[in-house]
Amino acid sequence: MAKMIDGERFRQMICAASAAVEERKEEINELNVFPVPDGDTGTNMALTLGNAAAELGKVSSPTLGKAMEITSSALLRGARGNSGVITSLLFRGVTRSLKSAGSEFDGGALAAALTEGVQTAYKAVMKPAEGTILTVSRVSAEAAVKTAQQTRDPEAVLQSAIDAARRALPETMEQNPVLKKAEVVDAGAYGYIIILEGMLSALTGKVQSFVMNLQRPKNLSGAAADFSQYDTEEITFAYCTEFIADREDKKRPVDKLRAFLNTIGDSIVVVEDDELIKVHVHTDTPNLALGEGLKYGRLSRIKIENMQEQLERKQRETEAQAMAPRRSAAPEKRYGFVAVAAGEGLASVFGDLGVDCMVEGGQTMNPSTEDILNAVDKTPAEVVFVLPNNKNIIMAGEQAAALSEKQVIVLPSKTVPQGISALLAFDPERDPDVNREEMTQALGSVQTGQITYAARDSSFDGHDIREGDFMAMLEGRLLCSSRRFEDVMHKLARSMCSRKSEFITIFSGEGSTPEQAEQVRAVFEKEAKNAELNLIEGGQPVYSYIISVE
Repeated sequence: MAKMIDGERFRQMICAASAAVEERKEEINELNVFPVPDGDTGTNMALTLGNAAAELGKVSSPTLGKAMEITSSALLRGARGNSGVITSLLFRGVTRSLKSAGSEFDGGALAAALTEGVQTAYKAVMKPAEGTILTVSRVSAEAAVKTAQQTRDPEAVLQSAIDAARRALPETMEQNPVLKKAEVVDAGAYGYIIILEGMLSALTGKVQSFVMNLQRPKNLSGAAADFSQYDTEEITFAYCTEFIADREDKKRPVDKLRAFLNTIGDSIVVVEDDELIKVHVHTDTPNLALGEGLKYGRLSRIKIENMQEQLERKQRETEAQAMAPRRSAAPEKRYGFVAVAAGEGLASVFGDLGVDCMVEGGQTMNPSTEDILNAVDKTPAEVVFVLPNNKNIIMAGEQAAALSEKQVIVLPSKTVPQGISALLAFDPERDPDVNREEMTQALGSVQTGQITYAARDSSFDGHDIREGDFMAMLEGRLLCSSRRFEDVMHKLARSMCSRKSEFITIFSGEGSTPEQAEQVRAVFEKEAKNAELNLIEGGQPVYSYIISVE
């Protein structure tokens, strides 16, 4: 029977998991059906776990409690992209479960911890899709629990979790219609198996063998995608309702509160500890939510807001306490702005529009939760608007908002033009909620086009794409590809422009030349003769051109 797992062994397991994902991140990244160079699933999971490994590497022979504290805090601060955020949620539940384990734990406690990790992730992602890392982690945790009923050996328990996850992985293709269309397995789920493999390798003392342990999926040579994007933006109910309830009646199950809230709303987040219950729900009847909360104890920090197309991830008190004390700039004004973008030209544009602090990031370089939180802390304002400007950064922004002591509003901007459009809609005389509504509505007033290149051979929507092809994208979707730059440029201009087009901005970036940029300007000018057109040197990586049309 394997030894009990103490703080030092757990430290080794997390570090081995980090090394395993780092070693095989390109395999995970290859599961991207969309060939645009991106901050891929494997990269984000490696960076997220790498932050925990780096912090754990600073201590030797930590107690189990200390190892849990460091891991939880580092994963929270280092989470990058949606895949990194979900990974951090899974391990946040694991560390929370094991905090009460004493100095060491066995396979039974490990199975319970894996289960709590799954529950934590599912609770945070209120519209979880099947055929994802969530599905595979749930199946593996269920197998671990069954094995723990027969043996308390942590090696056997973890091995059973891995075996179940391997069996569940091919099923993701059938459960998720987008994966089925692309004939691939889920990238995040594959990465999760590699994490578990790394942990087992450390537990068995065979850390160096993890690269050979996991069989590659048969379809790994094909294209694939990060499908950990969940539909969290569709708002059905009118009021964002938040409150804290004291746990005066500790015998009353919190699951009853969750079940009740599910009957009156959506976007539900219920976080609990021994003393408090924190609730966030979107509902048409906030009075009913408050009434149910009163059954548990006295209510405080009640906030009811009318909201538009945004799911706010709220504070988790235990997570915030695990963070090191932060220094926040004293407010010097009511409103401030943080924006994410890469390129000196783009940073200059955002600065001219009033952005206080820029976070360098975007495609291929998703910033962490802590990167965004540090920028919020540096912004000397009472209310800080965060513009992620990339769909894979929104969740990290929401986590930063939940950890900040300031009022932080994360706008779901998925492109640089959307971020700029939101800033132009801001009015310093309006209340925060009104500004949020107007700025969010402004996101839909602009079209975003991009010209980039194919980072790998791929097949997408029936089209064969070769590495090095020029690709035109419209609103994040592939419009066309060609070996000739002129072909994609002309088709993108025709698709974006019309007689009603009024303003066009072209940001030139990596791979562009002054002569080519002028050629792009001329093509768009021809397609929208009445539009006001500006050509700006953005300096952004990955995209030779980002085009905004209003």
